[in-house]
Amino acid sequence: MPLAINGRFLSQRVTGVQRFATEICRELDALAGDHRLADTRLLRPAGGPPSPFRNLREEASTLLRGQAWEQAELPLRARGSTLVNLGNTAPLAAGRRQVVVIHDAGAFDTPDSYSTAFRAWYRALHLALPRVGARIVTVSEFSRGRIAHHLKLDPARIAVMPEGAEHILRAPAATAVLDRHGLMPGRYALVVGNPAAHKNLAALGECAALLGRHGSVLAVAGAADPAVFRQGGGAAGHAVRTLGRVSDAELRALYESALGLLFPSRYEGFGLPPLEAMACGCPVIAAAAGAVPEVCGEAALWFDHDGQRRLPTMLARLLEEEGLYDTLRARGLRQAARYTWRGAAERLLDLLPEERTA
Repeated sequence: MPLAINGRFLSQRVTGVQRFATEICRELDALAGDHRLADTRLLRPAGGPPSPFRNLREEASTLLRGQAWEQAELPLRARGSTLVNLGNTAPLAAGRRQVVVIHDAGAFDTPDSYSTAFRAWYRALHLALPRVGARIVTVSEFSRGRIAHHLKLDPARIAVMPEGAEHILRAPAATAVLDRHGLMPGRYALVVGNPAAHKNLAALGECAALLGRHGSVLAVAGAADPAVFRQGGGAAGHAVRTLGRVSDAELRALYESALGLLFPSRYEGFGLPPLEAMACGCPVIAAAAGAVPEVCGEAALWFDHDGQRRLPTMLARLLEEEGLYDTLRARGLRQAARYTWRGAAERLLDLLPEERTA
């Protein structure tokens, strides 16, 4: 049976979910170009730039967009194919003729991070999809457990596929971002996230003060979409540089020159920024929460939100303990090498009937 891909992500602003969909499609496009993937269409709503994928046959709508396109037109366009949905949402009318990647159970587990409308729609849709027969896939064992719990499913009904991190190495590092924000290599700790409540950026105030005493600063990259996220607060103070949104090339430069990445999130379905940081040789200090310990293993320095391992204590170790930077850097490079987008795409294909691949 032919394969159809839900291309709604192409018309959305890039966050972690859209990054996942883009990178999986990039690898599927390469497989199609190598004649390893046959009869695959990329279906997309009206508007937006043309598809960047040369080997996936593009079919664009001329009228509908957004949820209206996804729920009403997409299932009709996908008839005769198995539909692959990579970004949390899928058309109910496609029933069992589809696979949907649900990245986490955040709409249930961290309701304060989302607007009321967003939370209500995601909860209703995610509860309904398995009831109409859609195959559910997620990106970590942690997410499998949480999704199974909230959707009242046997975890065995939910497949797991990984993510990758090598995209961050694709573009040369744009080091001008350091000069623009007055950052000196090795004299700042980096934070990548947004002010959503579960990102827990408000916990970084003590770290900013500690960095200031060591002649360093806290650099915060990222922004929040007010239509989705409730503002949960963030770090503030004289030792904080707010960078806003940055490009991949700028982010690579920031990772490569940072003392380390601080990742205080209380909830992650996978945790892409720590893996990106490790791929760039940047040590990681992260909360032992969500899927991040599963992804980063022994390569990160861990702290607890409620416990003796405090974030400022771990940061002080990185600032003061001789050899710790080099040790974490080496461990992180080895850990990140285990995750690739090609491996993720091939895992996805393994979850589909064998006759889909050439």
